[in-house]
Amino acid sequence: MSLTAYRTLGTSGLRVSPLALGAMTFDDGSWGSTPEASFAILERYLDAGGNFIDTANQYNGGKSEETLGRYFGKQPSRRDRIVLATKFGGTLHPTDPNAGGAGRKAIHAQLDESLRRLNTDYIDLYWMHQWDRHTPIEETMSTLDDLVRTGKIRAVGVSNTPAWWVGQAVGIARSRGWESLAALQVEYSLLTRTPEGEQFGAARALGLGVTPWSPLASGVLSGKYSRKVRSVEDSSRAGYAAPQLTESTFVLLEVLAEIAAEHRTAVAAVALAWVRQRSEVTSTLIGARTIEQLNANLASADLSLEQQEIDRLAALTEPVLEYPMNVIRSFGLGFQQGDTTINGVNSTAFARA
Repeated sequence: MSLTAYRTLGTSGLRVSPLALGAMTFDDGSWGSTPEASFAILERYLDAGGNFIDTANQYNGGKSEETLGRYFGKQPSRRDRIVLATKFGGTLHPTDPNAGGAGRKAIHAQLDESLRRLNTDYIDLYWMHQWDRHTPIEETMSTLDDLVRTGKIRAVGVSNTPAWWVGQAVGIARSRGWESLAALQVEYSLLTRTPEGEQFGAARALGLGVTPWSPLASGVLSGKYSRKVRSVEDSSRAGYAAPQLTESTFVLLEVLAEIAAEHRTAVAAVALAWVRQRSEVTSTLIGARTIEQLNANLASADLSLEQQEIDRLAALTEPVLEYPMNVIRSFGLGFQQGDTTINGVNSTAFARA
């Protein structure tokens, strides 16, 4: 496995690397990476064969997109050789009710602003950043279809969106001949596994790609925390990381460290490889503020975990899924098919305890 082991993204024809570079940390240096450090991170990722870069209009008030735009201005030949993704939905004008969300007016305005900041005339993958409860699905999907037809965007995806909305959107788009969804972007890691229920189920049923974000759980699984190192020094991460530093997490970190030592690699590489080797996952988003962090993450592309290692880690963080997945799991296949074998799947008859 390497960054050049490209995969098609869901129902699209886009070929993407198994690790995508998330640009959320690209900034003016006040919070994340300076533009110069961001350029170095981009060069390292692209030189290693990576081709999938992900950002959003709202990341750092637009500074992430601006940093990428400055890079493309310096390296124009690289723009067409990458799959560039950004997101709409987050408002940059808090007093304007039409500046955010997934309505037609908002989408057009947000896309034009993103294109200007990114210094490009098209987006390869345009994500809806979050479900908009106020806008009809038909308005959102028809608008995105129009933009694909004009060439401003090439493919469509959604992030942080209920599975029922995803299914409805795909059904409407396919029935009307509109551009449909290609992929889902979901929070997924060894510490956040509830997407294995509805979100992964929708992806499998509809043929959608999956790109996990925060696969290191806001840095908790990066290797910098242990029973001896429990404090979160980065105040911007404290609200996300601190609540997850529990006894069960420290047990998981110890097993990750043990497996990492056996493979002579970093804890982060093992945690990322576990996510990457999930069958539903197409490309995993990695982020970095420094070249050192990026190199540790890139190492996961060359790591292949044994099935027993995957199972061992999975057993430590078995998710509690919401209804109806919890009932379906507790009943098992035997509730329907008894002691028979169907399509090669064996089962034992369900017996109420």
